[in-house]
Amino acid sequence: MGFRVLHLVQPFMAVLPEIAQPDRKVPFNQKVMWTAVTLFIFLVMSQVPLYGIMSSDSSDPLFWMRVILASNRGTLMELGITPIVTSGMIMQLLSGANIIEVDYSLKEDRALFSGAQKLFAMIIAFGHATVSVLTGLYGSPREIGAGVCLLLIIQLVVASLITMLLDELLQKGYGLGSGINLFIATNICETIFWKALSPTTINTGRGDEFEGALIALVHLVSSRKDKTRALKEAFYRNNLPNVMSLLSTAVVFLIVIYLQGFRVELPVKSNRLRGQRGTYPIKLFYTSNMPIMLQSTMTSNIFMISQMLFKRFDSNFLVRLLGVWEPVEGSAQLYARGGIAYYLSAPHSLTDALLDPIHTIVYVGIMLTGCALLSKTWIEVSGSSPRDVARQLKDQQLVIAGYRDTSMYKELKRVIPVAASFGGATLGAVSVVADMIGAIGSGTGILLCVTIIFQYFEMFVKEQMENGGGLEGMMMAQ
Repeated sequence: MGFRVLHLVQPFMAVLPEIAQPDRKVPFNQKVMWTAVTLFIFLVMSQVPLYGIMSSDSSDPLFWMRVILASNRGTLMELGITPIVTSGMIMQLLSGANIIEVDYSLKEDRALFSGAQKLFAMIIAFGHATVSVLTGLYGSPREIGAGVCLLLIIQLVVASLITMLLDELLQKGYGLGSGINLFIATNICETIFWKALSPTTINTGRGDEFEGALIALVHLVSSRKDKTRALKEAFYRNNLPNVMSLLSTAVVFLIVIYLQGFRVELPVKSNRLRGQRGTYPIKLFYTSNMPIMLQSTMTSNIFMISQMLFKRFDSNFLVRLLGVWEPVEGSAQLYARGGIAYYLSAPHSLTDALLDPIHTIVYVGIMLTGCALLSKTWIEVSGSSPRDVARQLKDQQLVIAGYRDTSMYKELKRVIPVAASFGGATLGAVSVVADMIGAIGSGTGILLCVTIIFQYFEMFVKEQMENGGGLEGMMMAQ
């Protein structure tokens, strides 16, 4: 076969830790148990602080990525799933573009590709950890010393390795779904519940107020004489979670759940079992949450790079063209106020959107176009294009009713790219609306959370279908 890029990974395979494939089918109750154990370890790591950090109230350059990358500042989950997601996306793109040749039918190639992803993720984790420590995210490197700097890097890399193995544990079939999806959904749900029910008190200048929107509502109504004013403050207070934000979040949840039901069902029949018929669903969200995740990851990286450059070269023309950053009132956190980064960031409210219509129009255009194009591109590199689906149906000896094997591809080509593009644009539109109406956890976060929870619901349904058997049990929900 000759030399291939994947062969470079071969020497590292012996030292890369790996979860062995289960030697038998794992019972459903054991899958639930392992999923719960994985989730517990993730939650513990999200709360254990890194040893050696100095308290810092400076702006967080990773602020934009924390929600979608299951990251928690100053803890073992500082990097979250960043190394895994970045490595996975890059390897998929390289494979899809045939820069790296992978034959997924060969067990050796699958093992090498998985090893390459893992090795690349570890390199990314080491690089990210080193940059974070040396740029002073945890305090001045000179003040904390070389030994503590090295210890911080080791903690971050080992935590990333544990996260990777937890993800692999679930993906190998010991648990349900993937660690990446589980961690993202948990992180977002935790954020929403905390902002709704947090008992923490914060001094706003008018006395102590509860951070949690619902607790603040009860406290304000019971403690203030003017009930109308108390309700108004609970619903619309600034700089703290309010009841309107909670209601907006609930509305976006319902919209996404409603849109999940939109699909085109292609009738299929079996060539092997005469009389057996079923349907092959092409959902509106054909590529699930990938478009919004790719879009958010790309823009978040631009924000991070722009902010770090602006801190050091704030007078440079090219740096200012990329983004001008200023702290928001009452906080050290920097927000884009000019440059490309400004037009890539969402308006903070409907009022902001109306006051700067050019920013709003450009942002909406970028979100909708970007998500649609990324969704259409993703089906080509992820093995879910019309040609790939036609091949999968043929391998299962299934055919679309009323079509021959040769014309099946044309019918799929008519439906799938449209579903991918329109579904991606719809995700972008919902995300924009959620950000503008002030939903908790950001529009992207809520979309990821709902689509992931829906995927878990489908897994439960699929378990029942597989136990029941039949043609429907053979179908893979797209």
